[in-house]
Amino acid sequence: MSIDIDKRALLKKLTIATALLPASSTLWAQQKLSKNPFTLGVASGSATHDAVVLWTRLYDQGVFSSNIPNEIIPVKWEISKDEAFAQVVQSGVSQATPDLAHSVHVELSGLPSNQWFFYRFQVGEFTSATGKTRTFAAHNAPADKLKIAFASCQHYELGYFNAYPHVVAEKPDVLLFLGDYIYEYAPGKKGVRTVEGSWCLTLADYRKRYATYKQEKELQEVHACCPWLVTWDDHEVQNDYAGTQEGSMGPSTNFLKRRAAAYQAYYEHMPLKASVLTEGIAGLDKGAEMRIYDNYKFGSLLSLSMLDTRQYRSPQACTPNGKTGSGVLDPKSCELLSDQSRSMLGLQQEQWLEKQLQDGKDHAWNLIGQSTLFGQILLSYADGPKIWNDGWDGYPVTRSRITQQLVKHKVPNPVILGGDVHESWVGYVKEDYGSPASKAVGVEFCGASISSYEGRNTSVRQKRNPHFVFSEGLRMGYTVMEFNKNELNVAIRAVKDHRQKTSEIETLAKFRVPAGAPKIEVQPL
Repeated sequence: MSIDIDKRALLKKLTIATALLPASSTLWAQQKLSKNPFTLGVASGSATHDAVVLWTRLYDQGVFSSNIPNEIIPVKWEISKDEAFAQVVQSGVSQATPDLAHSVHVELSGLPSNQWFFYRFQVGEFTSATGKTRTFAAHNAPADKLKIAFASCQHYELGYFNAYPHVVAEKPDVLLFLGDYIYEYAPGKKGVRTVEGSWCLTLADYRKRYATYKQEKELQEVHACCPWLVTWDDHEVQNDYAGTQEGSMGPSTNFLKRRAAAYQAYYEHMPLKASVLTEGIAGLDKGAEMRIYDNYKFGSLLSLSMLDTRQYRSPQACTPNGKTGSGVLDPKSCELLSDQSRSMLGLQQEQWLEKQLQDGKDHAWNLIGQSTLFGQILLSYADGPKIWNDGWDGYPVTRSRITQQLVKHKVPNPVILGGDVHESWVGYVKEDYGSPASKAVGVEFCGASISSYEGRNTSVRQKRNPHFVFSEGLRMGYTVMEFNKNELNVAIRAVKDHRQKTSEIETLAKFRVPAGAPKIEVQPL
């Protein structure tokens, strides 16, 4: 009985924050604020065929102190079929609590399927920007097409978010963000701009860093243009962390406490369902799971599994000099790589993914969104090939289990997406990367960063790894994908200069993947 009581106590504050007041409530209009509280924009996500999460956060940095009172603030929301809000579908009032940084997560359900909507928030005399969102096609309904953009790795200091206006112009149905939404580093000396504060270690630190990013006009506009489906990588917490083991760079601290703070800040700033917090906010301090991996379906056209490659992973194997975090090593010298008990995803998530793949036979395409390059990359060194142990090459047993599941369940048209490496890679998913003659069981598209560390020339590595047909490591940008039942068309877009406030965009490469067989066809520009 005491355990149940404790758990209810952990969930109490979250319940208050997610409770919906009657639409007739006028408490929101009675709130008196002297400044616009919607300075971090709006967002939507976690979309299904009849549901979506609407997000905002009331925020005022202030010169000396915040204008936002340290109390629960009622926030009105509306979702409408038209931008003038003459055809409101649902409306209500949610409560922004100081315990969640006055963030608002409106979990809507019962919406018409496969439709676009407009939404907004109001407090007192202030109205937020208008966002645009949509529901997906019903699970077994025919669906003609779907346009997906995906991006990752946006480092505030090292560049501008000048790719995002071009994403907005693409008019995607959904954007997948594949990790490194923020960077937790202390201010550097080589960037085009700087962040305040130092290393992100506490909840206040992470909240401040997210607020810095979300005040960017370009990021607000791309959030407002369509629903986002999100996962994280390492920099939302700490460089190269693995599960409950701290990573590298920056001061050492109580890592579990730091991770809990980072996870809470992530929830506060993303359009996620409250159910991702399996034991509420307070449960994070005790190491409770924050379950962000999930499956999304778009009619009979697409099944999308978004994975979490950080929270449950085993520590990196054989990092040189006994350090935590990543390293480059000779795979032949590391017996731990073949340990069947090690996992990139954790056993529970692996079993869940197999179930999604098994059910994928009902969809024309099966997409996996995750945070890093999936295919093997043997690095060139004078004394022989090496691997980087923080990516999938450091977890070959998990990778092999996934490729075997693709074969075993005859999964139709598998496509794997990744980010993290700040380079674009296009290639084949191999049944066995250890055998050059192994057959292809799917295709892979790994995207460049929005504005992070520049990569390197990839030509030598591509030659050493011939299962890749394209790579580019010096340009920043995003990838756009257009699915229909017969084919997938992919375009890799790059800005001309990520270090300028605005930049033109160009297409580096285009590809077609016909349904029915893992085949990548290069298309003319």
